[in-house]
Amino acid sequence: MKKNLLILTLGLIIPLILQAREPETRSATMPVYGKWKTFTTKDGLPANKIFCVRADGDRVWIGTSHGLVLYENEVFTTFTTKDGLAHNGVLSIDVSELTGDIWIGTLGGMNRYSGGKFDTFNQLNSGLPNDVIYAVVCDGKDVWCATGGGAGHYDTYQEEWEIYTERNAPMHEPWTYSVCTGDNKIFIAAWGGGVIEYQKETGNFRDYVDPDGEMEIDLFPDDGLVHDITTAVSYSNGILWVATYFGMSRYDGTHWKGYFDHDSGLASNFINFIRARGDVAFICTDKGLSSFNGEEWITYKKNGSGGKRLYFKNGETSTQTDPSSIAHEFTIGVDFQGDDIWVATSYGLSRGTQIN
Repeated sequence: MKKNLLILTLGLIIPLILQAREPETRSATMPVYGKWKTFTTKDGLPANKIFCVRADGDRVWIGTSHGLVLYENEVFTTFTTKDGLAHNGVLSIDVSELTGDIWIGTLGGMNRYSGGKFDTFNQLNSGLPNDVIYAVVCDGKDVWCATGGGAGHYDTYQEEWEIYTERNAPMHEPWTYSVCTGDNKIFIAAWGGGVIEYQKETGNFRDYVDPDGEMEIDLFPDDGLVHDITTAVSYSNGILWVATYFGMSRYDGTHWKGYFDHDSGLASNFINFIRARGDVAFICTDKGLSSFNGEEWITYKKNGSGGKRLYFKNGETSTQTDPSSIAHEFTIGVDFQGDDIWVATSYGLSRGTQIN
């Protein structure tokens, strides 16, 4: 009797334990994009090297190697250092939902574009950690930036700066590459230091690093970050997506899951940027743009004069040709404008339209 009761109890408990150990997954409907249009210097851009793109209602802001560009009413308008831009190399852009101001990260400082005027923040006139701004993000009245000399936090109400480096945060070195916000937290991609989580309510830090401690290979899958050299972070619907130069990680707050080009639909392990929209992550790599919803993959590539879409699910791959394609497979940035997707590449800007 006792033996039967024990077997019955274990039969009820073990499935619950196994279920609790399984990573949380969601299967969002995968959007499919096509009808691609490419914009280059022939269309009015000042350069074909596009570092970033940010949608702003009916407008689109574009960061290039030769200035900041506004695309509005099918017209490109370029702003350079002659107009007050800190540097012509524009690496990152964000729009404040609170004020509508445009914040621009450049190779020579950070700008706020407000009321048709550029204000410049640099190491000489402010508490900016470093003049090379890889990422900028607005969070209410606060502006966060990832720089070559640490992460910076600017309170626009108090006009005060805070700097976070290896001296006051769990970083191995002060080089930070990306920053995002979510769930009352700030997530910072620290080069060689994984991801730093900053809790806004308490001011406490927590770091996420690769437990393997191995820089060449991920020895134990899904034990944490796939690599400590992180290039971008994005948080959406309770999921933290982390890009590295050696693969991608997904964290649901309890479980980690790693993805690589040899065991998933990821176009390449070399990831430049990542942005999540709802439950779908869009991953910019050196070999195409991949999208993933936790179950299915779609990758966009060039194919001669046209393009192709690679579908991957349950270990099976299929290919569909497309008469149009992204401008270049080396993708650097992505953003969304209604049913349209904008993709920054190393040779041109692309706009695709959702076709499903």
